[in-house]
Amino acid sequence: MTDREDLRVRFLQRAGLTEAKRHPLPGDASTRRYERLTRTDGTTLMLMDQPPTGALPCPPDANSEERQRLGYFAQTRLSAGNLTAFVGAATYLRAQGFSAPAIYESDMENGLILHEDLGNALFARLIEEGEHEAPLYLSAVSVLARLHEVSPPSTVGDWPLLTYDALALKTGADLFLEWLPQYDPGLRFSEQARADWDGLWAPLRAEAEAGASVFIHRDYHAENLLWLGDREGVARVGLIDFQDCLKAHPAWDLHSLLQDARRDVSPEVEALCLDHYFSLRPEQNREAFMRLYTALAALNQARILGVFSRLVTRDKKPRYEAFMPRMWRHLGRNLTAPALAGVRNWFMAHGLGNRIA
Repeated sequence: MTDREDLRVRFLQRAGLTEAKRHPLPGDASTRRYERLTRTDGTTLMLMDQPPTGALPCPPDANSEERQRLGYFAQTRLSAGNLTAFVGAATYLRAQGFSAPAIYESDMENGLILHEDLGNALFARLIEEGEHEAPLYLSAVSVLARLHEVSPPSTVGDWPLLTYDALALKTGADLFLEWLPQYDPGLRFSEQARADWDGLWAPLRAEAEAGASVFIHRDYHAENLLWLGDREGVARVGLIDFQDCLKAHPAWDLHSLLQDARRDVSPEVEALCLDHYFSLRPEQNREAFMRLYTALAALNQARILGVFSRLVTRDKKPRYEAFMPRMWRHLGRNLTAPALAGVRNWFMAHGLGNRIA
């Protein structure tokens, strides 16, 4: 028995779950793992196992220079595997009437949580099985519109809700420059190319930081949403994997949902969902909102291409290569926006025109 397994066994013993049957779930790109526990009466719950990473999350009062010294997690304001973020966000979301999992037991020091099992009905799996995507996506947009009506708190539980600021956005987008050449050794970005890249994105990052006004999930897509048909209203959408939540521009979760890295969302459904969002939030200036929606989507797609390049080359996870063409297509479409003409020209000038065509 490994040390980690010994920790899990003793945690389950303390929770009175010695007799529960354990069913590991498939993993993802993170270091977390999940098990579905089936008790003797047939009811289920989930064991989340997040081994401590040793990385430091961003101190709330750290300035840019301090964050640079502290490293990637502080720069990006990711939770660094700290389960205080998950528990705090779950508690906040549930208090607002959303279906985040209830927390039953926790061992924060060792990274173990028992929480409510929201089932298997992931949006992505339902659609693969023939469910119409439009009603599911419209329900997910309704959740965002309701969430965006509420001014976010400064903390969720004991976790600070920090802003998705210019440094966090820059650090993410710069993964493209760092890792794409390692995935494709034929690419080289000069110091001038890097400086031009930074200058082109800088005003968009500043605008996004200035417009940070809502709680965001940060990874809001069909693999992290579950259909709970026995509930009512926005509670019919189950929410998971929100531990990297921040305060950000409301376009962030919307583009994450509608320009998904893992599955194609039809242009018709994207347009329908955007219309639905603005019908629920008529106070929004649609033209200004959509300009930043497109810009943040493009920035995030560059980030994701960097992340997938890293997963393939450094982490030896070749399955993420299959998602990259979709990201290039999304990126190319977004770069046709007039506000992104300079960024598009950068891609053209550095041998990437065929990928965004």
